[in-house]
Amino acid sequence: MTYAGAGHDAFTEAAIDDVFRFSSGAARLINKVCTHSLIYGSQNKHRIIDDHMIKRVIQGELA
Repeated sequence: MTYAGAGHDAFTEAAIDDVFRFSSGAARLINKVCTHSLIYGSQNKHRIIDDHMIKRVIQGELA
């Protein structure tokens, strides 16, 4: 993330908790949720991915 120019964490602690709750630790699901969330955040010009965005991505694209 530092190499990409981010000087801060991209995900809040609550967002990380929601990702884990959804994925149960499965790497493929973690990658899918995080990738979709980063794309969604970029499109909507959010600098930090929060738990509300994670829930929206899970319900809208992965449910």
